[in-house]
Amino acid sequence: MVRAGLGTLLALNLVAAIFVFHPLGGSAEDLAEQMRSKQRELEQQLKRAERSRNLVAKVQQAKIEGDKFLVEATVEQRTAYSKLIEEMNKMATESGIRPKEFSMLHDPVVGSETLEQLTISANFEGNYASLVKFVNLLDKSSRFLIIESMQASPQSTGALSVSLKLDTFIRQAAGGKS
Repeated sequence: MVRAGLGTLLALNLVAAIFVFHPLGGSAEDLAEQMRSKQRELEQQLKRAERSRNLVAKVQQAKIEGDKFLVEATVEQRTAYSKLIEEMNKMATESGIRPKEFSMLHDPVVGSETLEQLTISANFEGNYASLVKFVNLLDKSSRFLIIESMQASPQSTGALSVSLKLDTFIRQAAGGKS
């Protein structure tokens, strides 16, 4: 019995010695290295989180600016025709070119529920200097106007006959399609 008791004590001492020299969580150096590693990971994750917050702020700002651009550069559908014809007539008068007939055709924009593309076909008559000034006014317009094509041909009167095809975008009224 004494031998069995001494054997048990020896075995328990060996187990205790193993725990002393190799603790379950690791040595103090191992634990310190694990803590430094976790701190580095935490710093990296904090940097990623800060970059993500900055990105979210930039996306929100871009959305605000994009919405502002759409309001400034497009016309609401229900008033688009009259406003655009009025603006083009004003530009024509200011440049000294005579407006003739206008026609407009709108098509939906694929992928957008609020925008439609409006194609304007217009004819004008005037001299070269007036045409240059008119194109310059179109270019400086606050509306998003794209000159798709322009043809000018001389007339027997010395004036130019100009056919112009413009593209622009119109937005649906709040509340959906009309």
